Amino acid sequence: MNAFTLLPFIVLIAAMFLMTRSAKKKQQQAANMRNEMQPGSGVRTIGGMYATVKEVNEDTVLLDAGPGVDLLFAKNAIGAILSDDEYNRIVHGIEHDLKSDAGIVPDDASSLTETDTTDEPAAAAAASDDKAVDLGKKDAAADKTDAADAAEAKAEEEPKKTDGDTDAK
Repeated sequence: MNAFTLLPFIVLIAAMFLMTRSAKKKQQQAANMRNEMQPGSGVRTIGGMYATVKEVNEDTVLLDAGPGVDLLFAKNAIGAILSDDEYNRIVHGIEHDLKSDAGIVPDDASSLTETDTTDEPAAAAAASDDKAVDLGKKDAAADKTDAADAAEAKAEEEPKKTDGDTDAK
């Protein structure tokens, strides 16, 4: 056999080896994660159920899914172990409380421009917020009517074009 004939087979075997190697790594990481489970940690099953670990046995896990609801699962059915913050955010809707709100950027720049003394123009602008703002739409409408009037006047000055006698039947 020629070396060029064997080359596609060698490439195929190498690709299969690399794919199975990465799959084995993922399986090993998942097994290590499941072996590190401890009572009290929040988990997500492969079916998407969130619960708290109550007991860990060799092949099974007892989960507390709610008040008075204990479920027995195989260890292989645990999809992920969640951190306390993530578990509380998903299950209880409790956001992680930041230590200080001072570092949070406001939604608008009003807190950045506020001053202790009131400026007369700023006070007048705040008082005039109730009035409607003219955005120039009236001028644009007037320009359109002026353009339409000019087009009508031009049309009246020019003679109308016809295709011949209009009185013919």
